[in-house]
Amino acid sequence: MTTSPTTLVRSQPDSVAARAVDVARSALLQEVPASEVGDHLGVEAETEADRTVTHFFGSNRPGYLGWRWAVTVVRAYRQKLVTVAEVVLIPGGDAIIAPDWVPYRERLQPGDMSPGDLLPVDDDDPRLVPVYSFGDDPLDADDKAQIRTVATDLGLGRVRTLSPEGRDIAAQRWYDGDGGPDSALAQSAPEPCSTCGFLLRLSGSLAESFGVCANGDANDDGRVVAFQHGCGAHSEVRLAKKHEPQPLPEHFLDTLGLDDFESF
Repeated sequence: MTTSPTTLVRSQPDSVAARAVDVARSALLQEVPASEVGDHLGVEAETEADRTVTHFFGSNRPGYLGWRWAVTVVRAYRQKLVTVAEVVLIPGGDAIIAPDWVPYRERLQPGDMSPGDLLPVDDDDPRLVPVYSFGDDPLDADDKAQIRTVATDLGLGRVRTLSPEGRDIAAQRWYDGDGGPDSALAQSAPEPCSTCGFLLRLSGSLAESFGVCANGDANDDGRVVAFQHGCGAHSEVRLAKKHEPQPLPEHFLDTLGLDDFESF
């Protein structure tokens, strides 16, 4: 039977090379400490013709659980001694290895950026479209107003603006985040942000759903919040009478003078 040149043939290992366990271990111990070498795990031959055999030893190296040492030995034609070809550390089937590579752009999470970091946006990012094809407020019924917005953006040098998809993604992220109605702070709030005097409304299509908190005493000061969000720093919060400070008792005027004190 013939095989193609790329076919890997598994066969019985060369008997002399297969018995050279001590030679393989000795070569391995010249490279690594004995404490990192485990038991002999077996041998493997690639082809019978070249008399090349690889001996495998367990690895006790810290951090390399499931790896194994591979020592390859070769016996030349009509020779009784073997020669060590290489010593390497390779992963086994249950080895702990590094996870698949994740691109830098996909690994970054909100809050990870530091001063000087750059986070480029792809040219085909669906969240952005050229300003000449789409204005900031696509729901604006006044076509002239939208044209003026686009002209202003072009004059300021802004190349792209939010697409409908980009706007919806941002709105959903804000609504589901700490500034939305489901946060613990909002759940215990007496009133929603929509009725708070410190709320600054956003312009455009998000004007009916989101605003910016302008209360310096609130946790969300300077942040985007949903109208259904809320906190205890609402502008109309009033303390119940039982929570109001208790009035101090009237002062007691001491009319006892020094002369009266000496008369006792």
